[in-house]
Amino acid sequence: MNYYKLVLPFGNFFLCEKFIISELHTGVHFDWPKIEMVIKNVFKFYGENTRLGYISNRINSYSVSPQDWEKAEQYNLMTGIAIVYYNYMTYLNISLEKRFLKVNFHPCLSLDEAIEWVLGLEESK
Repeated sequence: MNYYKLVLPFGNFFLCEKFIISELHTGVHFDWPKIEMVIKNVFKFYGENTRLGYISNRINSYSVSPQDWEKAEQYNLMTGIAIVYYNYMTYLNISLEKRFLKVNFHPCLSLDEAIEWVLGLEESK
């Protein structure tokens, strides 16, 4: 799998052909200014009319403002979101986040499962 690694102060983003994998640093609060920074970098790399899957590989513990996902959806960038979780607490947080999203959403137990799911989305083909 070919990718470009985007290193930001709050995490790493692996920009692949049809999806992005994020791995945020421990203790980060992934809020709107950080999300917007990622979106700007993604558009710079792929172009403004791109549609991609988004995989959140939650290997570290961090917080998210679920209402900020609604703002991100206005950019019409994501075909779907897969979140890889490694413990029950993260799964509970994902359940809450899902309530704020309109885009396809899938919790996963492994990165391989998340990649397979994202690649299976109709808009990613």
